Amino acid sequence: MIRKYLATTLCLGAGIAIQAQAADAKVDFITEVKPIFEATCMGCHNEEKSKGDYRMDQRDLAFEEGDEGPTITPGDAEDSSVYWTTALPHDDDLIMPPKEPLTVQQQETIRDWINQGAEWPEGVELVQKQRLKYDSDIAPILKKGGPFSASQREKLRLWAMQGAVWPEGFSTATEEDGPAAPADDLALVEKMRAAILAGTPEKVFDEMKAYENTIPKTGVKYEMLPIPGGDFLMGSPDSETDRKDDEGPQHKVNIKPFWMGKFEVTWDMYQPFMITSTPRNKDGSPRQIEPDADAVDIVSSPTAPYTEMSFNMGLEGFPAISMTQHAANKFCQWLSAQTGHYYRLPTEAEWEYACRAGTTGPFSCPEDQLADFAVFEADFDNPTLSGYAKVGTKKPNPWGLHDMHGNVWEWVLDQYVAGSYAGRSVDVALDSPLVSPTELYPRVVRGGSWYDGPADARSARRFPSEENWKQQDPQLPKSIWYHTDALWLGFRLVRPLETPDTETMHQLWNLGRPEDE
Repeated sequence: MIRKYLATTLCLGAGIAIQAQAADAKVDFITEVKPIFEATCMGCHNEEKSKGDYRMDQRDLAFEEGDEGPTITPGDAEDSSVYWTTALPHDDDLIMPPKEPLTVQQQETIRDWINQGAEWPEGVELVQKQRLKYDSDIAPILKKGGPFSASQREKLRLWAMQGAVWPEGFSTATEEDGPAAPADDLALVEKMRAAILAGTPEKVFDEMKAYENTIPKTGVKYEMLPIPGGDFLMGSPDSETDRKDDEGPQHKVNIKPFWMGKFEVTWDMYQPFMITSTPRNKDGSPRQIEPDADAVDIVSSPTAPYTEMSFNMGLEGFPAISMTQHAANKFCQWLSAQTGHYYRLPTEAEWEYACRAGTTGPFSCPEDQLADFAVFEADFDNPTLSGYAKVGTKKPNPWGLHDMHGNVWEWVLDQYVAGSYAGRSVDVALDSPLVSPTELYPRVVRGGSWYDGPADARSARRFPSEENWKQQDPQLPKSIWYHTDALWLGFRLVRPLETPDTETMHQLWNLGRPEDE
């Protein structure tokens, strides 16, 4: 299991090397430095046009001394003209690039790369790439909204890798910039609940049917399966191989009926929620709201991501990843606002009940057949196997749910407390338990992932969230929306048969938000 960061370079998707930053925030040449050089330097320092007799397309040439002295001195950015010329005042004759200087963040990326040793993988050459501009290249895509075409996704990815340069002042918000009424608050939830009650005719389990629904905003389809209520033994027995102490003691739990997503939430569903053209405050609330705005347009949504969030592992049909629990909760509210159904994350007990699907062993399938049911233990020597898989690639569990074991860890609602099972009875069923969070960390994730081994994919396995899943986040304070180091973390929808009261709905949709935000 990844604790703080990926400990190795992963060859993902189309062969782009992705290396999550370690605790010392090591800069990766391929994903962070190369895109900046190719967009801002290669136009003047290539094989055909070597301004100042300096070329950057090949490693050996890039390290040669130039007109202004040493170009790249590993370990000493201040003695490297590739860095210090970018940090000059904008009116200095020597500033590079002269017409469109780098942002401070781009300068610091180059500086840190050089100071960390200026590692440039052998054989990697640079080619000139378009320097993407927000106004002309990115804004039209965001204004249209998702789902995005392959070329649009590639443009967004490249823009993010080049540093995601926003227009000056674009993302700045002040206290006075907050949203006008109506707002994403209890009053909005009360209005939403009335529509949800009207759209939920089912009263008992026998009336619950599997259904396919379409997200009105985007036309994307998703499937929900009915899960019967009942009792089960939660946790693992002392005899289970690889059992952890926090999985016991086993205890009886009663679960009420609910629908659950047949698959994990995909990028097709999530990306239009994550990327919009709506200017937002830091908490994700729209800066301006029309008095007659629809509920879905008032719900807080993520601020724009600061990197390409699929890390080139795949988008269409693949699970959405790297979101905070707060982001997953607000997606559920966003979806509820436009469908007339109440969606939320599952409780830890609901998740394990659905994962087991009536089974009692370590997995909901025979242990020797786990590879037919779960995506796990990525093969880092094989790029086609070194990441998550499309949802539904493997066989479903007995209740028809796919990827409950492996592919991506899944958020649940509960606070992680190692001893939360203590004192629970094996004889008297506890009714729909939820360890209601009181602190932002740790929260519970379930199910294992593509990166982990079989032991972490067991039905009873619990894992705590960690603040350092945001290690790479460059923002201060760090984003409430993204866990950019968690390339193996997603979620799944639940729709309970019983619609709770307004206060409970509002509480559960906002459990992941820090109190000081």
